[in-house]
Amino acid sequence: MTQQLSATEIFKTAYENRYTWDENFPGYSADVELKQGSEVYTGHVRINQDWSVEVTGIDNEEVQESVYTQLRDIVTHRKRSSFEQSHSKHEFNLGETDSSGAVEILVKGDSMGSNYKIRGTEICQVSRVMGRMAFVIDTHESLDTGKGYVASRYDAVFRNPQTNDVMRVLNFEDTYEKVGDYYVMTKQVVHSYENGKRTTTEFNFSNIKLLEPVAVEA
Repeated sequence: MTQQLSATEIFKTAYENRYTWDENFPGYSADVELKQGSEVYTGHVRINQDWSVEVTGIDNEEVQESVYTQLRDIVTHRKRSSFEQSHSKHEFNLGETDSSGAVEILVKGDSMGSNYKIRGTEICQVSRVMGRMAFVIDTHESLDTGKGYVASRYDAVFRNPQTNDVMRVLNFEDTYEKVGDYYVMTKQVVHSYENGKRTTTEFNFSNIKLLEPVAVEA
């Protein structure tokens, strides 16, 4: 008889199976094109070795901020941190198993009230409450990089936690390509549904170049 894995073991395996950039990641630069309806903006971006983000060449401040936020999200998901660093203070408990075989992982000690679902060795759902906003992110497709998985098609549903009313729905389609030793996002399409209105935003990254490691002076 196989011994049942604990909630902590199941979650840790999936957490450590996420694709992240290693400590040698040099950063990269790219040209960016953002399309929304008939509007098109172009500029230049950098993710530096120290994980800082730069966006230049976009004359619309709101669009520049949108690209900056998107790059910060990329860094959040690709930056490596150990399970112990992120979750040592949390307690994990097994919840229900749904019809797809995904196991619910309930978390205690997390200030954001996070819960997860794990299917196989991948986190397929994240559920959080942050103040006056609750959201659930469901992953439908992922890319196996050979060094962990990265979500490629997923959606996020934002609700009012008091009324449970849906406030906003986002559908994401992400495309990654390998540049040198690293997988980098080359395209993201976001369909947003809010107040009965649908908006599609497309980010295209081209001319992607890894940065040269900074030489340390003697």
